[in-house]
Amino acid sequence: MGGSNRKAETEKLVKGVTVMVATPGRLLDHLQNTEDFLVKNMKCLIIDEADRILDIGFELEMQQILRHLPKKRQTMLFSATHTTKVDELVRLALHADPVKISVAEKSDLATVDGLQQGYVVCPSDKRFLLLFTFLRKNKNKKVMVFFSSCHSVKYHQELLQYIDVPVMSIHGKQKQQKRTTTFFQFCEAESGTLLCTDVAARGLDIPAVDWIVQYDPPDEPREYIHRVGRTARGKDGRGNALLILQPEELGFLRYLRAAKVVLSEMEFSWSKIANIQTQLENLMSNNYYLNKSAKEAYKSYIRAYDSHSLKDIFDVNKLDLMKVCKAFGFTVPPFVDLPISHKPKVEIRSKLSGAGYRKKQKPFGFKQKKSHH
Repeated sequence: MGGSNRKAETEKLVKGVTVMVATPGRLLDHLQNTEDFLVKNMKCLIIDEADRILDIGFELEMQQILRHLPKKRQTMLFSATHTTKVDELVRLALHADPVKISVAEKSDLATVDGLQQGYVVCPSDKRFLLLFTFLRKNKNKKVMVFFSSCHSVKYHQELLQYIDVPVMSIHGKQKQQKRTTTFFQFCEAESGTLLCTDVAARGLDIPAVDWIVQYDPPDEPREYIHRVGRTARGKDGRGNALLILQPEELGFLRYLRAAKVVLSEMEFSWSKIANIQTQLENLMSNNYYLNKSAKEAYKSYIRAYDSHSLKDIFDVNKLDLMKVCKAFGFTVPPFVDLPISHKPKVEIRSKLSGAGYRKKQKPFGFKQKKSHH
């Protein structure tokens, strides 16, 4: 229940169902507004992805749902992480002394043994060149690449397809049917690349994924763990994870270590990185539709960076926009409307078709010295 025809759902509920799977919002809607939806005989309540449900703002809905349900029931709550909010939901939903089952509770690491994970330090202007080279080298592997926004997934799929690197994509702006079709296609494929947002970081059980590439860093260590959890699945699962960090972002490794995630630095031979920057910039200049998509992706990247929770590491004011824009194929940074406190000092001269605006522009800030953490 949720995201589909409400009338059809109502008809099923009135007739009676044995098992009901629902989003919190739609379940509460039916509990409050659907006549003859009887729950007095309900025997079991399962709350899955409890931490995620609370993260995306369903705390109040969950409290109201619990008030509508019979007190005498079996309740099971599943959560990948243990937070204060999850503890509060446990207190409301379960009995006073619930049985707690924890997987690998005594482990010194937050990720599984079969996962080989590392990071690479990459200047912002070389990020796409690194990704392109990596995907071309691993074309016979099964790879998932995570981005920070739907627009970025959409643009990079269009770009990579255009330069003969076949990829699939899953993101939140697609219709559910499209996401489902792509999911099963990727599951059945022996090799291939799936570009995605964090919509694919939880709950998707995709077999035999060889590599997880985090092109855009996650918002926090917990999201990192969920992303890499798409590989090395099962008892004897094996997989690899690569986190791409700019020199200014190396402080994120401290947060990962605090969360029991230890990464080793991976070395790449920069002389072997495909230098297609000129071709990329020519493509942006000559292809209107790709240029438009790239602008949206660039703007979404900057806004996502601005909203990052770890602002001591991911500080939008310290981004070098002249370098950042090169990874999107631009020679001049497109204009991004940010809150006034984050607007760069610019002198607008005249509009320029293509990349955006011709301007004198200082970067958002100065580069930090390279961290060794």
